[in-house]
Amino acid sequence: MTDYQHIIVDSPRPFVSRITLNRPESRNALNNVIRREIYSTLEANDRDPEVRVTILRGAGKAFCAGYDLKANNRDNQPFHTSPGDGNWARHVVDGFFRVWDLAKPVIAQVHGYCLAGGTELATSCDLVYCAEDAKIGYPVVRSMSPPDNQFFPHLLGLRNAMEMMLTGDAISGIEAAEQGFANRAYPIETLEDNVLEIAERIAKVPTDLQQMNKRAVHRQMELMGVRAAIRSGTEIQALAFHTESTRAHFKELAAGLTDALSKRDGKFGDYRTQTGED
Repeated sequence: MTDYQHIIVDSPRPFVSRITLNRPESRNALNNVIRREIYSTLEANDRDPEVRVTILRGAGKAFCAGYDLKANNRDNQPFHTSPGDGNWARHVVDGFFRVWDLAKPVIAQVHGYCLAGGTELATSCDLVYCAEDAKIGYPVVRSMSPPDNQFFPHLLGLRNAMEMMLTGDAISGIEAAEQGFANRAYPIETLEDNVLEIAERIAKVPTDLQQMNKRAVHRQMELMGVRAAIRSGTEIQALAFHTESTRAHFKELAAGLTDALSKRDGKFGDYRTQTGED
């Protein structure tokens, strides 16, 4: 049995594997250790004849609050991405397509915060099911850059994506399902049971056929330019890192992460600065 540092892997139903992000003290923030464990497990599942579908969820209060800003995510990356300016954005997109290109379906089970890199992880999955009160957003646009992985226009459409990009505001799980980020939203109490039921239904279809079904949908998206569009977004993200505002924010982050993020969100009154949030 594999020893994991930051994930838990179980098999809750026949032919169903489940990966639980297990850094609840940091709302499952993504460092390179947990990212390596996620990718390696997904790839192992793709080779395992006893697995037909994988569920990805988070322990504690959140699915995933984004990338771990306390970690140096440029070091010990879980796979090679060409170095130089824009390495991180390209690396994130490489990870997105590692999941996209798997033969077997992956389901994101989203509750609580699903922010920034957490949204990128969820959207790399084939299906997304949310708790109704989940909070899904990309607050990084307020102080640093547009997404490493600019999938929002493809899923939410022009107007909804533009509103999220210009405000950094979060949408609820219900709104996520209405706008196209997620398949459906459920009350938090029934989310897990509903996801397991969906996974069981998917697992009834043999993998050799299911991988063709998955690719048939993805190839249509790729013919419409989604792969090239998402990769082109990495250059805008890299360019944003050279702006005066972003360089100033990096200095604030270096001086104190909590204070910097509170300053970013305080004028909006949300995320960590919202009354009752911890």
